[in-house]
Amino acid sequence: MHRGDDWVSTSMPYLVPRVGGQGDAWSEEAAAKGRRGTQRIVHAGEVPASDEVSGLLGVAEGEAVVVRRRVIELDGEPCELTDTYYPVHIAGGTGLADVAKIPGGAVTLLARLGHVGVRVREDVTAGLPSAAEQQALRVGPGTPVLRLTRLTLDAEDRPLQADLMTLPAHRQRLRYELRVGQGAGIGSPSGPSPSAH
Repeated sequence: MHRGDDWVSTSMPYLVPRVGGQGDAWSEEAAAKGRRGTQRIVHAGEVPASDEVSGLLGVAEGEAVVVRRRVIELDGEPCELTDTYYPVHIAGGTGLADVAKIPGGAVTLLARLGHVGVRVREDVTAGLPSAAEQQALRVGPGTPVLRLTRLTLDAEDRPLQADLMTLPAHRQRLRYELRVGQGAGIGSPSGPSPSAH
């Protein structure tokens, strides 16, 4: 979350597996700034893929996918809504399909299951919140929101995970830093960008 000019975070901690019993990246990032980062998992399980999700994950529209719907909070206040989708052959029957918290986060569990992301694509758009988003984020109908879509792919360019995030625009600043030349470019949005803890 961006409040003033003192909050700058990067995507990278949310994209790599945690080691040595580390907690989730969002709680750790918030704690480093003297804040409390939490999340509520409001739903987990199989749902039919929407047109958008089917396009991201490369499945047929209406085909079953696994979703984890979360409200991300900073100091007890909602600051982001994140729906994370997985192909059933990856997430079905795992902790990703359950509302229980996953030690180290979803990326850590995916790695333990043999699924490691190597490429990430992020798209950002802006718009107005739906009635449900207004209620969940505690914002008015005229409050602009940012919608960040993140797709994580493995070494063979197969989709592993698609995150659909909604964030109040007045609380965010997005910054992307790219490494030029040798080495991969890393997109770095400023603000909480949890990846299915």
